[in-house]
Amino acid sequence: MPATTNRQVVLRRRPVGLPRPDDFELVESPAPAPGDGEALVRTIYLSLDPYMRGRISGARSYAQPVEPGQVIVGGTVGQVVESRVPGLAPGTFVQGQAGWQSYAVLPGASLRPLDPAQAPISTALGVLGMPGLTAYVGLLDIGRPQPGETVVVSAASGAVGSVVGQIAKIKGARVVGIAGARDKCDHVVRELGFDECVSHRAADLAGELAAACPRGIDVDFENVGGAVLDAVMPLLNRGARIPLCGLIAEYNATAPTPGPNLRPLLFNRVRLQGFIVSDHLDRMGDFLRDCSGWLREGRLRYREDIVEGLPRAPEAFIGLLQGQNFGKLLVRVSEDPTR
Repeated sequence: MPATTNRQVVLRRRPVGLPRPDDFELVESPAPAPGDGEALVRTIYLSLDPYMRGRISGARSYAQPVEPGQVIVGGTVGQVVESRVPGLAPGTFVQGQAGWQSYAVLPGASLRPLDPAQAPISTALGVLGMPGLTAYVGLLDIGRPQPGETVVVSAASGAVGSVVGQIAKIKGARVVGIAGARDKCDHVVRELGFDECVSHRAADLAGELAAACPRGIDVDFENVGGAVLDAVMPLLNRGARIPLCGLIAEYNATAPTPGPNLRPLLFNRVRLQGFIVSDHLDRMGDFLRDCSGWLREGRLRYREDIVEGLPRAPEAFIGLLQGQNFGKLLVRVSEDPTR
């Protein structure tokens, strides 16, 4: 192929507290060439997700951190430009892990081909991608909601929380969301079918959540932690379950944060389980079958927040950590020929 410039966002230095734009750097280099079993992929959409904050911190975690000078990790949807993978033709749309760059060479075995006729290709990074699988596994395998139970979902308008609440409704539960701005609360109730939603910015969060959950809480799908989890704890019913997906309230902390009172977990025999979605890829087939069907039937809705251009990725990511996005946050890195 002709020489092509590859634009990359690399980690310039590890952030302290909330990341700053100058913690990142935009660099250019020639696009790489694929070897046997590999494909050169042009990035169309880049997913921005809260877990990336941990990956650039250098702290011990479930995955290797990004080192200064390296491209920031991230899920992507792109189009094959050049292929040395049998059965994978140029022009094929694929989901993979190219990171924050406009071109990447990726192993063919790591790519999931996409059919634009089945669903918009961007959904492979949201409702039909990692966030959707996270919601599906965490809620159904750990939370196990029963008809009539009360499910509380923090970060309810986000890519994971919005799917959790809708699946809980499909399973017959009563769903209470916790979100930030009033328009986000209105969205999850009016558009996504949650029963109620309270704002974590409320002066009396604990009181408003208690009023919204008169029969207590049976499942808390926890994405936030901090004051939100503090408000949930006294309302947990005996035998409650907490799928612990994230603690976004603590991601930018520069000192240890005070923990909640764990006594209700003991008294009420609560099951608290942290989980990482990459440990549950065996559920991908079931997830795609169920959620694709619910999407076609109109029982599962999604919202995307799309930022234009790779150079804006750092700014958008910083906004994500402050709750400024509304829906699944994506960067459109290059033209989407399917739209």
